[in-house]
Amino acid sequence: MLIRDVEVEGRGRVDVRVESGRVAGIGRRLAGDAQVEGRGAALLPGLHDHHVHLTALAAEAASVRVGPAEVHGRDELAECLRAGAPGEWVRAVGYHESVAGELDRWTLDALVPDRPVRVQHRGGAMWFLNSAALRAAGLESADGRLWREDGRLRALLPPVPLDLADVGRRAAALGVTGFTNADPHPADGLAQTLSVLPQRLVVMGVDPPVKLMLDDPTLPTPADLAATVAAIRPRPIAVHCVTRVQLLVTLLALEEAGPAEGDRIEHGSVIPAEALPRLRRLGVTVVTQPHFPIERARAYAAEVHPDDRPHLYRCRSLAEAGVPVAAGTDAPYGTHDPWAVMRAAVARHAAERLTPRAALGLFLGGPHRPERPRRVAVGSPADLCLLHVPLREALDALTADTVRAAYVRGRPITEPAPDNEGAQ
Repeated sequence: MLIRDVEVEGRGRVDVRVESGRVAGIGRRLAGDAQVEGRGAALLPGLHDHHVHLTALAAEAASVRVGPAEVHGRDELAECLRAGAPGEWVRAVGYHESVAGELDRWTLDALVPDRPVRVQHRGGAMWFLNSAALRAAGLESADGRLWREDGRLRALLPPVPLDLADVGRRAAALGVTGFTNADPHPADGLAQTLSVLPQRLVVMGVDPPVKLMLDDPTLPTPADLAATVAAIRPRPIAVHCVTRVQLLVTLLALEEAGPAEGDRIEHGSVIPAEALPRLRRLGVTVVTQPHFPIERARAYAAEVHPDDRPHLYRCRSLAEAGVPVAAGTDAPYGTHDPWAVMRAAVARHAAERLTPRAALGLFLGGPHRPERPRRVAVGSPADLCLLHVPLREALDALTADTVRAAYVRGRPITEPAPDNEGAQ
């Protein structure tokens, strides 16, 4: 494939030749007939979503959304949950207490007594089941609240249709050419299930890194976590850290066990300033979600301790401290659109605000090493994102509207434009 007249960062307006899935040549007036006319638009490495939950995202099509953006109050929640026929399972996602307060089996029974209902909390770790659902699944639970029971629920609940093809199409239209699936305990055969996606895949637990989940009620001691890390080495780890104490235990464990290339902190929801030098010394990458303080602003204002609010989902301060930083959407628990994440990173308060170019860079790191920026260069994989406009205009907008086509291993994964612009 020859892509004619595109803007490549650091090279100006050039032609790009792709052979055998890699960039084979970059230069002006390369020989051959062009399959794609770029007309001066930017050609970037394809975006890589460094933290996403793909099966949960695919299952959204068969779910009812009941988050604060969709539902307001108990009556609306009941109306949404009664959408199915009596006896049919209802799967709802995105719930937060600001909608209608705390949920348990009896609350759900009062709303929907005649069909099995399961509702997932916005954070993804908690499911609420009504009595009909518990009986249908043969589950015993005093209050219908199941915390981190996804593995057991998969075996007991009816399977959910997974529209992975739609996930792949939507992501391709956003210029996404790669995913890192961040499920803590991937189901058997998950990598094979996800292989239908056209994007390049990293599946934690199958591929490195190995994900470690931390929860405050069951938090290991630093010595115990260090022993777990040592048993995993030489493979890198990705540690789920959403509180101060989880981060502290992780840092102490890494200092005892020793860091490895590719170690990551997932989320880094609360990173106090005093932790920045230790993160830098360890060389650990923080894969964060800068959109959460904006998407969840009202909830965080009400629920997050005032001492923690200045330290939420750091970006700029991490980079300025020399700590590698990248981003993932955490979809479906956040937006699936990386361009929306970039806009949020640019809209943060001054201490954490990124430039548009730095925000774009959050999604341009390598699949296995998100802190290492990828470039369109001879020999690099031809996982590419072609825009409609030059880079300067794209950075002004930071919207998916600027994406024209995406390629993985040099093959188009986006639908042709109506006028076949850019099609091969």
